[in-house]
Amino acid sequence: METMRFDYPASTTVPKRVCLGVVTSGDLEILLQPSSDGRSHVFVQTSITGFGETWKAVLDWFFSTYTDAADIVIHDAGATPGTVAMRLQQTVEESRS
Repeated sequence: METMRFDYPASTTVPKRVCLGVVTSGDLEILLQPSSDGRSHVFVQTSITGFGETWKAVLDWFFSTYTDAADIVIHDAGATPGTVAMRLQQTVEESRS
């Protein structure tokens, strides 16, 4: 089990709390809620070790366009980078609906 933390600047606050996904083989769960300090914080807990650079690349890409302040917790069971990106986008869309 590996854990990682990433922080990103933000300009607005996420509208509402959301939980999407299911932690099963090859998938992940994302919990998103408004951040209290005006920044985005991502905590990743994954069963696959040694992919910190990949996680950073996916999250850097995501936060290059996502500007809401949020606390995000990701529980991963081996999801691919494409699945991570898709699930993050779904979570943001759900938080804005």
